[in-house]
Amino acid sequence: MKFPVFDFHCDTSLKLSRVENDGPANLRCNSYHIDLERAAKLDGYAQCFACFTTPFMEKWVGISPVTVFERELAVIQTELAENVDLIRQAYSVQDILDNQGNGLMSGILTLEGTAGINYDASRLEELYQTGFRVVSLGWNEQNPLTGSHRTGGGLTDQGRAFAKEAQRLGYLVDVSHISDEGFWDLIKITEGPIIATHSNSRSVWGESRNLTDDMFRAICETNGVAGFNMCAEFIGEKPTLDTACDHILHFLELDPTGTHIALGGDLDGIDNMPEGFHGVQSFPDFAKALIGRGVDEQTVHNIFWNNALGVMNRAVCNYQK
Repeated sequence: MKFPVFDFHCDTSLKLSRVENDGPANLRCNSYHIDLERAAKLDGYAQCFACFTTPFMEKWVGISPVTVFERELAVIQTELAENVDLIRQAYSVQDILDNQGNGLMSGILTLEGTAGINYDASRLEELYQTGFRVVSLGWNEQNPLTGSHRTGGGLTDQGRAFAKEAQRLGYLVDVSHISDEGFWDLIKITEGPIIATHSNSRSVWGESRNLTDDMFRAICETNGVAGFNMCAEFIGEKPTLDTACDHILHFLELDPTGTHIALGGDLDGIDNMPEGFHGVQSFPDFAKALIGRGVDEQTVHNIFWNNALGVMNRAVCNYQK
């Protein structure tokens, strides 16, 4: 059985923007983890393209995060426009389904970190109209909104107001890089589903970027999802597709319905992936590994596709209420 793929997180926009001095490349065909020619061989594909920013960019590349954000957004919009024979930007679940029905892939815009918009909640409505549907409050730094998994520190008053405005507009708020304190602060005030776009199980592998069992249960209670991350460092000591399956199986123990688990590969944002996974073309191998470990085909289909569609729809419905 073939499965369509909905991936909640990649950093391909940053790679294509050449901020880090990568050579010329395009979305259609490249040597990165994701390109459209390989993705087109899947049985359907929806990809969230993150525009990633952090204040560290000033030190790393001598460019302000605001400029980096503008470059990333411009490049992914250009690439989507130049490849309309293969992919279209999607603003809604219905767009994704319509694209799939027409043999097209879907691109969804997301924000990873808010340094690129100066942590300014007043920008959220404009960006929602542009097509952004997911927002995280920060990356690995402490910022005016929250602490991170590396720094500790909970949500600030500004962070609480930012999260509430994002949910009011219909965004999914992403907790993948947030501190433990910030996570629980957000759970206390959330009015919609919470997602971890690219985080695994901390019980399986004790990495601070991963979710504790209590965190995953809390995400389930909000009707959110956790997207599985293909970063080797978040999977295990000697990561393979089999050890990657361990994380999914543990989440299934906590959520036997299998409705709160999705994909968030972090492709083009990571250096190392589990043995047997090489890029977007390898998602069918991951599905095969899960089935080999006893996960039924309908649950795999839900993890690979339906659960992501469902949580996107719930965020919009929450706003419409």
